[in-house]
Amino acid sequence: MSIKFFEKHKVFKLDGKDTSYIIAVVDEEQFLGHVYFGKKIMDENVNYLLRTEEPPFVPSKNNRDRVSFYDSFPTEYSTNGIGDFREACLAVKDIKGNTSCKLQYSSHKIYKGKEELKDMPATFGNEKECTSLEITCIDKDLNLEVVLIYTVFENLDVVTRSVRIKNCSVNSINITKALSMCIDFEGIDYDMISLHGSWARERHISRRKVSYGKQSVASVRGESSHQDNPFIVLLDKDATEDYGNAYGFNFVYSGNFLAQVEGCQFDTTRVVMGINPTDFSWLLESNKEFVAPEVVMVYSNEGIGKMTRTFHDLYRNHLIRGKYKDQKRPILINNWEATYFDFNTEKLLSIAKEAFKVGIEMLVMDDGWFGKRSSDNSSLGDWVVNEEKIQGGLKYLVDEVNKLGLEFGIWFEPEMISPDSDLYREHPDWCIHIEGRIPALCREQYVLDLTRKEVVDYIYESLKKVLSSANIKYVKWDMNRQLTDLGSNNIPPERHGEILHRYVLAVYEMMNRLTTDFPDLLLENCSGGGARFDPGMLYYSPQIWCSDDTDAIERLKIQQGTSMVYPLAAMGAHVSDCPNHTVGRTTPFETRGYVALAGTFGYELDITKISEEDRNMIPKQIAMYHKYNDLVRTGDYYRIANFSDNNCFDSYEVVSKDKSEVLVTCIQVLGRPNYHSRRIKLKGLIENAMYRNEETDEVYSGGALMYAGIHINNLYGDYSGKILHFIRE
Repeated sequence: MSIKFFEKHKVFKLDGKDTSYIIAVVDEEQFLGHVYFGKKIMDENVNYLLRTEEPPFVPSKNNRDRVSFYDSFPTEYSTNGIGDFREACLAVKDIKGNTSCKLQYSSHKIYKGKEELKDMPATFGNEKECTSLEITCIDKDLNLEVVLIYTVFENLDVVTRSVRIKNCSVNSINITKALSMCIDFEGIDYDMISLHGSWARERHISRRKVSYGKQSVASVRGESSHQDNPFIVLLDKDATEDYGNAYGFNFVYSGNFLAQVEGCQFDTTRVVMGINPTDFSWLLESNKEFVAPEVVMVYSNEGIGKMTRTFHDLYRNHLIRGKYKDQKRPILINNWEATYFDFNTEKLLSIAKEAFKVGIEMLVMDDGWFGKRSSDNSSLGDWVVNEEKIQGGLKYLVDEVNKLGLEFGIWFEPEMISPDSDLYREHPDWCIHIEGRIPALCREQYVLDLTRKEVVDYIYESLKKVLSSANIKYVKWDMNRQLTDLGSNNIPPERHGEILHRYVLAVYEMMNRLTTDFPDLLLENCSGGGARFDPGMLYYSPQIWCSDDTDAIERLKIQQGTSMVYPLAAMGAHVSDCPNHTVGRTTPFETRGYVALAGTFGYELDITKISEEDRNMIPKQIAMYHKYNDLVRTGDYYRIANFSDNNCFDSYEVVSKDKSEVLVTCIQVLGRPNYHSRRIKLKGLIENAMYRNEETDEVYSGGALMYAGIHINNLYGDYSGKILHFIRE
């Protein structure tokens, strides 16, 4: 068993592939303490790390300094109001208005496999792949039961955590904060990595020194957001891609979150993660439960790179589901940047005809096909085909596209409603709003109140009717604005703090219904580009649109940050036209193809209007995709040189699991005068194996490629690129 309980020492030991995570029960009051998280160790008792034999001692030996004990003890799950003045994970308010909560160990169970989280996405594994632990803690005064849930994946350096809270009293209890994890680390000499940005520049890597006080990454936008991703890394200050300790934390949730690192008074560092307590509360009635979302924790003793590869393996095998989990995705062409709202059946078929000629496999019809939608000012919610634009109806269009040899996909924005829509005119109370106050517009739209079952059912059935009317193989699910004016006629005042979480649960419910009713559908999530690129979405869709910015050079930074935690196969990436519609930059068509190859790969342009030279390159790019996608989708990813660091050159590598095949991508962002060729060093190869460069037929040992390096020649000019393919002899 990868999880053991040692009764003599009151120790829980959780062992992954190269990782140990240790918890202990201490003192007569059964406090649950965090002992160790790091490189795998054999010891079953390292409880001396808790320092309970040092002042202020445990309360049974020194009750006069109980508060001092609480404020320094490395508790496994921190609570509010008892004297631990560091960040608390759990805060409640009882019927008398009291806010203190004290948890003590009560019982536990260990079992093979992993149970599902009720109504929420989470990682999964069978009895041969993982083992789970549930530790039940109680607050005897509140009659509150808190179950800490852990799962260890035996062949990975992964521990997952979530929390289940049950009210066993006869009175209701208001949960005002319910984070999913807490860990206290020894020392304060760490760095923190997070992924920041905005629309069109999501998930840029930020690294900073941890200091005293609280350093947080958070969203209060109702989505995981463009601005901050629910992911952080705590790492040694000298850790690199290939060296040092790195602890990655990722929240499997698509709404408001808090990820925080706190440098504490005794030179310890507390890390917490969970639902953002801002605008959150949950009225827990007698005998009811609340389940907090899952946090994935990954430890690496070989730097950031090993952490990345562990996340990739976990998500590819234990989070992403469905038909396309292990399949090559169809190469699609999306009409958005080709036409925006100005299209009709004839225009779409003209794109499809040219697309088929060059080997593209699917046409996706984006925004503008429904209601009276000729701009982004109307018709969201009116999911009825506009037959003035789609002459002959949707089925006719889909059938004609199928006759040409292409599959068909379609765009929806199910969570939104336009003021200028039949749906809003009929049901103005169906949007999230505060009664008596005019809600704020964003992109000329409101957010539907998904806490109302009739709204969820209406929207889902509208989508289902469209999808059942024709042979539709793909859906792009968009979400283009944040949540504001939080109010609902459906929610009583004492439960208004539940709106944001109930909204996310409703989104999950609709996506679950969609993937159940249409199991062969390829679902791609999108949120104004990449505002909901999180593991919660990956549970329902195997890919997410990475960013509305399709410029190849901007994508280097975006995809580099995204790939720090999320697999390449999950990143929606397209070749678009130039000058790029977001930044106005012109890059070679060839380079655009190389960058999009590190993702799902597709096209976002009007193929009927691009130059003959670019059009002639598409079959070569498609052949490139088919040749390398299995490797890109399943291989181990290594960063070699980062444009975000050096401002002139980017390189990354994918190595097959058996080390027999290597693909290296090199992008010269800025040319350099009077320099020799660049030398790069590969990673992840077998030292004494021989590798042949497919382009030149030259053969090198893995050791030479990794330690001596190889030269990158023949890159001329800004934005030029090339790929190198090595096969083990």
